[in-house]
Amino acid sequence: MLVAGQAARLPHRARLCRAISVETIRRILHERGVSWQATKTWRASTGPDFTVKMRRILDLYDHPPTGGRVICVDEFGPLNLQPRPGRAWRPHGQPVRLRATYTRDQGVRHMIAALDLATGRLHYLIRDRKRWREFLAFLKTLHRRWPDPKLYLICDNFSPHKHPEVRAWCEANQVGLVFLPTYASWLNWIEAEFAAVRYFALNSTDHRSHAEQDAAIGDYIRWRNQRARPKSGFAINSKIRHPDYPFKAA
Repeated sequence: MLVAGQAARLPHRARLCRAISVETIRRILHERGVSWQATKTWRASTGPDFTVKMRRILDLYDHPPTGGRVICVDEFGPLNLQPRPGRAWRPHGQPVRLRATYTRDQGVRHMIAALDLATGRLHYLIRDRKRWREFLAFLKTLHRRWPDPKLYLICDNFSPHKHPEVRAWCEANQVGLVFLPTYASWLNWIEAEFAAVRYFALNSTDHRSHAEQDAAIGDYIRWRNQRARPKSGFAINSKIRHPDYPFKAA
């Protein structure tokens, strides 16, 4: 404990820090809306048609066409076999220990998935490849599921999505491909669902076979679909909803 003479010789900031408790600082920051946050990267779209494409997609989210169905489609992966870090409730001083892997010789798999906004359900296939053939086969399963309404598929600019065979089949089967702007994957509503798949089905796991890992993903998606609700209200309070977005710098 400092005596009066020692305290007087401390720099002003040091004396101030000793006078304010941690709880007081926490309360002040909380009252002013300040929290401890991680930095994130952001890449703005460089496409000249960014605004047009963004507003088209937001309009489909907000006002699904009568007689149509809006589906968000994307690939998730690669799904390799490796110990995956994560968080879990454990006794103090007894964290889960994961093995180290230096070779991974069991190959990778890929999940192709679709988010149906009308029901909020996820539909998926897991395949060894993610070429245009696998993508087209997945689209055909969606068409068999919903043969009558026109399907509006929100997807990115991955080359298999734009393959001539895919485009021709879509045109012949009342399937509209709605492509995202460049560097704007965050506009695809399914991206948030992939984060949940990773969190609930993969984090803190060490699956030793693809069958085991595929089953874990399937268990989560079945559990999730039983509780699914229609999707609405995409990024309602976001700055992308401002009529002047993207804002022009002075």
